Amino acid sequence: MSTLQLSLAIIGGLVLALIVAYNTWTSRRNAPKRALPQEPERSAEPVLRQEPAFDADAVPVSDGALDDLARGTDPAGHAVHAEDALELPVPPPMHERRLWLDPLIDVIAPLQPEQSVSGDAALAALPPTRRAGSKPFAIEGLNEATQQWETPAPGQRYQSFQAGVQLANRMGALNEIEFSEFVMKAQAFADAVNAAPDFPDMLQEVARARELDQFASDHDAQLAFMLRARQAAWSPGYVQQNAARLGFVPGAMPGRLVLPASQQGLPPVLTLGYDTQAALAEDPDQSAIRDITLSLDVAQVHRSEQPFARLRDVAAALCDAMDGVLCDQNGHPLPAMAMDPIAADLELLYDQLDGRDLSAGSVLARRLFS
Repeated sequence: MSTLQLSLAIIGGLVLALIVAYNTWTSRRNAPKRALPQEPERSAEPVLRQEPAFDADAVPVSDGALDDLARGTDPAGHAVHAEDALELPVPPPMHERRLWLDPLIDVIAPLQPEQSVSGDAALAALPPTRRAGSKPFAIEGLNEATQQWETPAPGQRYQSFQAGVQLANRMGALNEIEFSEFVMKAQAFADAVNAAPDFPDMLQEVARARELDQFASDHDAQLAFMLRARQAAWSPGYVQQNAARLGFVPGAMPGRLVLPASQQGLPPVLTLGYDTQAALAEDPDQSAIRDITLSLDVAQVHRSEQPFARLRDVAAALCDAMDGVLCDQNGHPLPAMAMDPIAADLELLYDQLDGRDLSAGSVLARRLFS
């Protein structure tokens, strides 16, 4: 082999090696980012336990141990992390303990029976569905013993009832057809328990429903922002791992994570969503997610949770940790200064909802904006 042929062979080998190395580097760069492996937590050393006894062979207790018992356990050893505190059960506030039916957002028809009715008979007389068209329908009874309105329950007796249908929700205002369906269901229940109904005027209630629906439409805010990857895509596990550090937990549907409210049972403060097909893939690590959605349903969350401020903090933290950029719903990048006017508008919206006794996060607001 001549010197020229040998040189060409060496050059060809180097070029081939460079091509392979470049392709490998490109594949790794474009591969979705994966979640970092979690190290298993090391359990503490097992503590020898001794049952209480009064015999002479009991192990003596040192003076230092007695001092520790007198002081109590160190609070730092049982500190609750802020994220874990969200899962602790909290009793509902007093303003949440109110009737389901409320004249502010419901049509209410009194149903007066000739004599008290058992809870079992009332339950048997309830209609099979709890809706009139697209509006929630409910019947409450005045408990003879507690003198409180409640959903009929077995073993109780009720001296009167009231039927109600919601005036409006995000499906629109109560219309004449839905009002007629409400009347039919309430009348059937009244006949079953031998009660006399007193229905309000349909035209007046429908007009009230339209006015409430107009107010709700003007004050309904559902914010959604997009977090888009700058370079490499993300895997579902990578998104979940970074969101979990900020307090998010898996939601009811694949591809949905939620930031729980400070009180158990309330709607989540924030929702993070991504491609459902990526979440359901056989190998999620190979699924590429280019963007995720961070959303806030304003009327569902009380202003004391500071949901928009937390949304901004979460968006900034995720963008920094995942090398992303905050965008609007159309994918256009948003500067930080664009968020300040939104915050000011939300404070005005909260005040307007408070003035109508439909404070964001309250029972009535959650029903109306649903």
